[in-house]
Amino acid sequence: MKKKLYLLPQVIVSSYLLLALLSCQSPIEEKPDQKKWYKGNLHTHSYWSDGDEFPEVIMDWYKSHEYQFLALSDHNILAEGDMWIKIRQDSLYQLAFQQYLKTYGEEWVEHEIDSGQVRVKLKTLEEYQPLFQEKERFLVLPSEEITDLYEGKHVHLNATNIQDKIEPQGGESVAETMQNNIDAVWAQRKRTGVPMIVHVNHPNFQDAIRLEDMLHLKGERFFEVYNGHNRVQNEGGIYGLSTEAMWDLINISYVNAGKPLLLGLATDDAHNYHQIGNQWSNAGRGWVQVRADSLTPASLIAALEAGDFYASTGVTLKELSLVDNILEVAVAAEAGIKYTFSFIACLKGAEKVEEVATIEGDSASLELREDWLFTRCKITSSKLQENPIENLLYEMAWTQPVQYQ
Repeated sequence: MKKKLYLLPQVIVSSYLLLALLSCQSPIEEKPDQKKWYKGNLHTHSYWSDGDEFPEVIMDWYKSHEYQFLALSDHNILAEGDMWIKIRQDSLYQLAFQQYLKTYGEEWVEHEIDSGQVRVKLKTLEEYQPLFQEKERFLVLPSEEITDLYEGKHVHLNATNIQDKIEPQGGESVAETMQNNIDAVWAQRKRTGVPMIVHVNHPNFQDAIRLEDMLHLKGERFFEVYNGHNRVQNEGGIYGLSTEAMWDLINISYVNAGKPLLLGLATDDAHNYHQIGNQWSNAGRGWVQVRADSLTPASLIAALEAGDFYASTGVTLKELSLVDNILEVAVAAEAGIKYTFSFIACLKGAEKVEEVATIEGDSASLELREDWLFTRCKITSSKLQENPIENLLYEMAWTQPVQYQ
């Protein structure tokens, strides 16, 4: 019988009823001192698909860089069963393999020479997870990037804390293909009783997903407002919409349709661990900070679904609260760095958002208005991101959209 990971019993009501209930909760915890912030990345790749590093090395990188959780989300596969890879002949990868062998040892690294080429058996999640997972320090989440196609257009969704691999579901349009895969994740969650989430990846990648494809989705709560891959066009593709502009337009439609708000994630979508620069998909570019009761899958997912998190490419918040309809945001300021808080809202009946307040300093607050559909805050730093892509040069953070209560 197949071993289940993180099997946490939970009563699951109808998927869409659950979403409606979650949307009624205050998206920001009003007593932050009772919870902790956890930094994590929900979109990363390894040798199990098209990444260029071993899972153990990747885990070690994130853990040593003060992340508390990580999901290795390889394409259409879970890290289970036998998988052998060939190490590229390039000296860069040969030297990396020798370092891997030196670090983990001959007993751990199962490898062979075949016709002069090194072949290595990859470790499964069940094998490498115990090396890194520590209570309240580091959590390894099983994940899959469900990678589908419709008429050559890439439709990618990440399923986090998934228990069984989901095959791409296909469909008769981009929107239907997305919906079918979303439904498959919800069906597994209902069947297993295990908390899991699904999110839409890099909609502008190869101009695959249009705004119209997102508007009629059911059961989708998460969306990558920032993805650190070098080819995903966060600032806009041939249709002209940046992911941030798309995010707001989706939420205008969702609120007017009585649907829960779509929440914004930042991920790095790392594939390349040996060559660094804006032409490579590197680790450390984007992440989420989640405020949760504990470092467990159930707690993290509950906090994500409640909107108690923010997305970042470098800015760290020390305060984020919504009390009596006053949204307060403060940064963990660095000496000599300036911060700009842009509050963005949409007036009821309007077709687009507007910047309703701009405040410079280390903190800012805004009183929400009843006639706003939703409000969010974008924080921009004067500090350059260490390894940026596109023209997104400065460290930023995005809070989740909130509504007047």
